Amino acid sequence: MKASFDVTLSPKDLYRFNMYQTYTGFQGWSSIALGILGFVMAGISFQNGKTSYTLLYIAVGFLFLLYIPVALWFRAKETLKTNKVLAGTLHYEITEKNIHVSQGKETGDMEWQAIYKIVANAKQILIYSNRKSAYIIPMEQIGDQYAAFRTLAEQKLEKYKLRMKA
Repeated sequence: MKASFDVTLSPKDLYRFNMYQTYTGFQGWSSIALGILGFVMAGISFQNGKTSYTLLYIAVGFLFLLYIPVALWFRAKETLKTNKVLAGTLHYEITEKNIHVSQGKETGDMEWQAIYKIVANAKQILIYSNRKSAYIIPMEQIGDQYAAFRTLAEQKLEKYKLRMKA
């Protein structure tokens, strides 16, 4: 069994990965909680008639809830402008032996046992080589090869390394 496809990342794809990385960890959850707390404190200070504190708390709420996603969007766009590897087209060949990635004359192989985990949702597949680094495969670009990829992943990886939705 084999799956073969090409991937060209867009800023939206990289942004989704960055948002996933940011908001699935402690930092993401704490920034959401602090943003909400800022707006709650703004409401309390508004009721007490403290306008300067109200504005300060609103600014804190916006900082935690809006600044991070906006900054991640601009970082994704800038990364694709400056990183030729990510901006180019990657060719993937998934076999029972390994995951082979190539771009022009450059190639790389990742053995199945070297995979940290695979996460798949409705928009993308993330193949992690460690806790922070992953190959990003948009679902729209893997197309009908997803079934073969999923079958190979389920055969080669332990269940705790897989989080793949159908």
